[in-house]
Amino acid sequence: MDANAQTLDKAVEALDPARVFAVIPAFNEARHIESCIRSLMTGNEWLRRVPLVVVDGGSTDGTIEIVTSMMQEFPNLRLVHNSKKLQSAAINLAVAECAGESARFLVRCDAHSIFPAGFIKSVASALLRTKAASVVIPMDARGETCFERANAWIVDTPLGSGGSAHRGGTRSGYVDHGHHAGFDLSVFRSVGGYDESFSHNEDAEYDERVIQAGGRIFLDATIRKIYIPRGSVSALARQYYNYGKGRARTVFKHGQRPKVRQVLPIFALLGSLIGLVAAPFYPPAILLPAGYLTILAAASVFIGVVKRSACGLLAGLASGTMHMSWAAGFIIQSVTGPR
Repeated sequence: MDANAQTLDKAVEALDPARVFAVIPAFNEARHIESCIRSLMTGNEWLRRVPLVVVDGGSTDGTIEIVTSMMQEFPNLRLVHNSKKLQSAAINLAVAECAGESARFLVRCDAHSIFPAGFIKSVASALLRTKAASVVIPMDARGETCFERANAWIVDTPLGSGGSAHRGGTRSGYVDHGHHAGFDLSVFRSVGGYDESFSHNEDAEYDERVIQAGGRIFLDATIRKIYIPRGSVSALARQYYNYGKGRARTVFKHGQRPKVRQVLPIFALLGSLIGLVAAPFYPPAILLPAGYLTILAAASVFIGVVKRSACGLLAGLASGTMHMSWAAGFIIQSVTGPR
């Protein structure tokens, strides 16, 4: 090991927990918030000296009570009310009101997740080691109910979220976008934090501004988290509809060209609709929606066989819900305008 590597290792080991600041945006996460917090506090005593702030957007399901009761066990835990409700506003609020003067790194921890032991320190260490503006990580989806499992099995494949690097990826390196885990606070503040007008896709929009400012985003595939996907068709549809709208807004705001994997769901939706409308007048047009449904059905059977579970037969339903909802949101936002 060379002298520079040894110096860096010593700096990581000596990292003052007061230099790190962790935030959990939350809204009606009673089912997940306790396991999320406990996973973040699992590890050495260092973790319990890092300020950990839950920024709640007005939960009514008991989330606030659960966090409040856990504050006795974890003195570093704090609860802040977010009147604007959105995750983008939650992170900005926490930075403005809770980040100490000595804080250098911000770690974002989403409540719908279970984190590996030492996650906060691992992310802060990656920021220190790479000197990146942001560190992003892969998500490994894992379901509990039958539909969640089917959703989890398909979402990390090209038929789910399009095979993006942070969906189950295994290769570390610099990227243009990923699932947000850590930020250099000086960069976060200099670019203005998250755009609070974004209810979804605030992460990709932020990444674009970071890159425009000359910052670099590092995907660390050695730091992973377990993500619990939506457990019903309606919840999944709402999520991906809003994702599509958010992506359209980012495209408009920054003059981007959508990637191929983002355009394909739009073609699938438009092709299926055109086929259904045209079929009474031109019967072969039915092959468009029929072909798409055949792909989804084949995916369901394949997942069911590979996973040896009947729950896998719902994978096509989950995949189609993601595609159609995302495409509908993107199209509607594109037609109505960038705001």
